[in-house]
Amino acid sequence: MDTFTGKLAVITGGGAGMGSDLARMLAAEGCGVALCDVSEANLEETLERCRTDAAPGTRVTSCVADVSSEADLRAFRAHVEQAHETDHVDLLFNNAGIGGGGYSFVSEPREQWERVFDVNWRGVYLGVRVFLPLLMRSERARIVNTSSVNGFWAGLSPTESLVAYSTAKFAVRGFSEALISDLRLRAPHVGVSVVMPGYVGTSLVRNSMTYLGDAGDGTGAIDRSFRANAPTTSESAAGEILDGVRAGEWRILVGDDARILDEAVRADPLAVYEPDFFERMRARGVFATMPEPPAGSL
Repeated sequence: MDTFTGKLAVITGGGAGMGSDLARMLAAEGCGVALCDVSEANLEETLERCRTDAAPGTRVTSCVADVSSEADLRAFRAHVEQAHETDHVDLLFNNAGIGGGGYSFVSEPREQWERVFDVNWRGVYLGVRVFLPLLMRSERARIVNTSSVNGFWAGLSPTESLVAYSTAKFAVRGFSEALISDLRLRAPHVGVSVVMPGYVGTSLVRNSMTYLGDAGDGTGAIDRSFRANAPTTSESAAGEILDGVRAGEWRILVGDDARILDEAVRADPLAVYEPDFFERMRARGVFATMPEPPAGSL
């Protein structure tokens, strides 16, 4: 898909971060965009940005939806069909995601863990399940699922685990890779890409804490620090994703830290959870600037 002009893209988690930047860039190329997010206020901000940059005649719409709810996603699909007067879509960006859920499977309660898993994994699964019929009606379509470097390395530091988030992101990666052959055999005009970002400067901390009901007085400062220290901006990440989609890449690494970590994990897979591996990665700049999150926030 070397051009997005005249196409229609569906983006989950489109109210902020990479989803918002993807929407703006696609609209600027003349691609119609339908966004969903749990935050109506964030959606309005993205719509305003898109309207400023959109190519003439490009339609950008939004719908409030929680991707962990199949009913919400089906309502979003109905919105897409009606608002864009279409029976097909060309691009599906399953971008919505949150951090959180606590760190430990062993010692922490399951409710928040499962909410994080439901958004990060079930949201991707349901996004494909609900929109696949519309994708299959396109002449050529592509599914773009956002995983993470934590989809090939379930680590963060030698002193903490990252179980809920990593488990979900591994599931997204496995699902996306399994779809490659399934789609080739049964719907060869539909492709799939899995996106593996490193540390990107988004509002992940703030939006996650708000969604999980953990936002406190210090949330704003933590959010600003998280975004300011990131080696890759949200806009740069969105550009890398779209370049990968144009090139038809099934695996899109985002950020130099993602590429460094991917190479290191492949080179020495048996050592990747040893303390000295974490230190070697920090020395090479991987997550070296990431601020320490409050307990349970990431």
